[in-house]
Amino acid sequence: MCNRVKQDKFHGRVHHTGRICNAPGCDEPGEFRAPGGRPSGFDGPGDYRWFCLEHVRQFNSGYDFFAGMTPDEILAAQSPIAGWESQTRAFRPDAGIDQAPRWNDFADPLEAIQQRARARRADAMHRQEAARRGISPVDRRSYEVLGLDLDADRKALRSRYSELVRRYHPDRNGGDRSYEGRLQEVVEAYNHLRSTTAFA
Repeated sequence: MCNRVKQDKFHGRVHHTGRICNAPGCDEPGEFRAPGGRPSGFDGPGDYRWFCLEHVRQFNSGYDFFAGMTPDEILAAQSPIAGWESQTRAFRPDAGIDQAPRWNDFADPLEAIQQRARARRADAMHRQEAARRGISPVDRRSYEVLGLDLDADRKALRSRYSELVRRYHPDRNGGDRSYEGRLQEVVEAYNHLRSTTAFA
């Protein structure tokens, strides 16, 4: 037979606390917690008072969360995003850092950071050069798939296409079909570039 946890019909009741109700003259067990004089804050949880059921009902009926607030403060407290207006440091655009780190601050024995930086610089220069020549992002992507320079001609296009088809075709790889996705990209890139004015 399994033991079932007994559900109390009064939410928030804490049994067997050993506390007596804080209401003057009441000797009933203090089983319900209510806010005390000091609210929760930076220094930790605030003070609490403990009441019996009858006196916690009296306390709740007279409790006003908005007591002492101005109309603007009440409106702000009722906002669905109250408390979420400021970004967490880790999610701010600057991640809480006043300035970008200097690469000299890092030890990079395998040149992983420098390699990535060089690749990003090369990609940015490639994009700028493509834009200068009026090459669209779709065209540029096709150049990258085929590994072609931006000044490649029709002969270079056909030669590179033939080379990649031979490299990725299953018949040239012992029936291995793991390169089919790459082969499909090559075919699509070739067909796209072949129809552009640069290779007409």
